[in-house]
Amino acid sequence: MEINKVVTHKGIVKEIQKQGIKVTIVVVAGCVSCELKGSCNMSEKSDKEIDINCNPDRFKVGQEVIVSMKSTQGFNAAFLGYVLPFIIMVVVLILLSFVSKNELVVGVGSIASLVPYYLLLYAFRTKISKKFSFQVNPLI
Repeated sequence: MEINKVVTHKGIVKEIQKQGIKVTIVVVAGCVSCELKGSCNMSEKSDKEIDINCNPDRFKVGQEVIVSMKSTQGFNAAFLGYVLPFIIMVVVLILLSFVSKNELVVGVGSIASLVPYYLLLYAFRTKISKKFSFQVNPLI
């Protein structure tokens, strides 16, 4: 996989804000384009809203745009949201299993170890969000 690959999505400007715009992106699962999607109930389509810091004067509500992001940023987001919490939970689970023989304490303790992690993630959300930048261009 290329390191500098860019992921793009079509979106629609939903709102003009002081510092940028809010864009709605339709995220489509692979099975939406399948011919059998009506018979298997596995199709998935959802709307995602993202705030993009940019010059809001270039856009108007309802305008179609292309939103792009480097693929490495997506991997970083997945790491922070899924991989690192999983590692923390497994490490705490192993450590608590040595300390306590009570499975309830071990299980609840390992799940509870995620509370401080997500609180820290929330506390540093502004700093973290600066590392995730979206580029937006009008659809021609």
